[in-house]
Amino acid sequence: MTSTPLTGPHDLVEAAGHPHGGGNMKPHYDERLANEDLAPLRKQKWSSYNIFAFWMSDVHSVGGYVTAGSLFALGLQSWQVLVALIAGIVIVQVFANLVAKPSQKTGVPYPVINRVVFGIRGANIPAIIRGLIAIAWYGVQTFLAAESLNIVFLKFVPGSAALLDVSFAGLSALGWISYAILWTAQFLLFWNGMEVIRRFIDWAGPAVYLVMIVLAVYLVSQAGIENISFTLSTTQLDFWASIPVMFAAIALVVSYFSGPMLNFGDFARYGKSFAAVKKGNFWGLPINFLFFSLLTVITASATVPVFGELLTDPIATVERIDTPFAILLGGLTFVTATVGINIVANFISPAFDFSNVAPKKISWRAGGMIAAVGSTFLMPWNWYSNADAIHYSLGVLGALIGPLFGILIAGYYFAARQRVNVDAMFTMDAAGPYWYRNGFNPNAVKAVIAAGVPTVAVAIFPKLFADLGLFDVSAVSDYSWFIGCALGLGLFLFFERLDPRIPTFEGQTEGISDGTVDGAAATTASEPPAVSAEVPVQAQTVAHAARAVPGSGAAAPITATVAADAAKDPATPERGTTQTSRRGADGPREALA
Repeated sequence: MTSTPLTGPHDLVEAAGHPHGGGNMKPHYDERLANEDLAPLRKQKWSSYNIFAFWMSDVHSVGGYVTAGSLFALGLQSWQVLVALIAGIVIVQVFANLVAKPSQKTGVPYPVINRVVFGIRGANIPAIIRGLIAIAWYGVQTFLAAESLNIVFLKFVPGSAALLDVSFAGLSALGWISYAILWTAQFLLFWNGMEVIRRFIDWAGPAVYLVMIVLAVYLVSQAGIENISFTLSTTQLDFWASIPVMFAAIALVVSYFSGPMLNFGDFARYGKSFAAVKKGNFWGLPINFLFFSLLTVITASATVPVFGELLTDPIATVERIDTPFAILLGGLTFVTATVGINIVANFISPAFDFSNVAPKKISWRAGGMIAAVGSTFLMPWNWYSNADAIHYSLGVLGALIGPLFGILIAGYYFAARQRVNVDAMFTMDAAGPYWYRNGFNPNAVKAVIAAGVPTVAVAIFPKLFADLGLFDVSAVSDYSWFIGCALGLGLFLFFERLDPRIPTFEGQTEGISDGTVDGAAATTASEPPAVSAEVPVQAQTVAHAARAVPGSGAAAPITATVAADAAKDPATPERGTTQTSRRGADGPREALA
């Protein structure tokens, strides 16, 4: 029988001028689980620079500036801060590589790869948790960017000061105008798709660096280089007292990146190879973060002799310079920086998360609209300054990030042994390998509860006890992510050992994404998938040669995979689009350069 090209919704979307999701939406995929935004990608084109630019956008923000500067104000020696920075960011790099691999190898975003571990329906548990966190922080970051824009308005439009006296729902009229401008700009950027977002973050990160360097040079020239110090604290801890503070600093770095790190697969899926993703992570995390931190401490240190006080808020620093050009350039720069982190950390991820809940009804764009509108209804300007409100709301949700991360890593690397049936993630068939019990993996659900309860307790109760004047063990809250991650990983493996659920597909190659194989070529095609009257999809598969990941011993599933895949994969523009059996779809198994 002759085959006809698949002319589904993606053609209509393209005709309307909007790029489609780029996924290979196969005819047999269940519409309750798939759309073109969630399906395995046809092409993976992001280079190491694109990944590097992603991390630049994530780091370059007001929050990143304050976080980096705070590390130098803990009473540590400069070399101790440097050690803590390196240790913390290297941990983040290793974990980012771990969470990137399953999505890059299969071409699917974070909520979809969770179907392997949590089950077809159970994957909505981590998706909704992460989505709620992102909505809240999306509103906060938009509000902070609006504050920067307010400064520009007040400087160049003097009459706008009158708008500060008029307020609605706790926000001034000027604040609403700035918020609406930023909200609309971010949404339009998001609406035009991942390719436009990629181009934006490609130039946004370097642009922010350029302005920050100019700001640092200006302040140093005013302060005198002899007055620059890499220690912002007025008191110094002795060696033994500094040890726990160093560990707390390491934990702070990891916790700061915990959100983007958890759903990094949403971006790693676009990487043209796992080697490219790892290279981008190297430049974007340890190199980029260290340089940004040093630039931050130099700038903050210079504010003491120039302004007579330490300023760790970059917006306040620019405002104190009080020249039109500086305020315009600085204000717009930090607006750009905040938009960058908001898009990559708090907009794209909930879009995938909410689309995963009901793909037929909620597209990627609709998911983004839910996040954008929901963030405004939360009115972040009313509770952002309330530390207790943040602690007891976002603190609870944030404490669950560690367990979710640990469970995903345990499920993919240990239980599934890096072997995934790509097409099986898109079927509601009760006989499917990831259906488990009514679509939920009971081991993952039990692990979330068993690990989540103590982790939330660790995050909340120490502060509560301290506020009540009982006793102060608040330091333990700094390690809630590590505690949750360890509990999630350990408990999930324990439950899987008692009652194994996740299949490993040993001895199978057809339609299996094998993360332990490097340099293999999946089936390629230059045309969209074809629909046959008799057979859903017909294709030829290409045999591949691959080398095994080196490593042995109990730690091999994690440590070996981080060090593996050093060689770049062969270049090819298209991804596999074939199927040879009900479970044997040859989805994008390997990273093709």
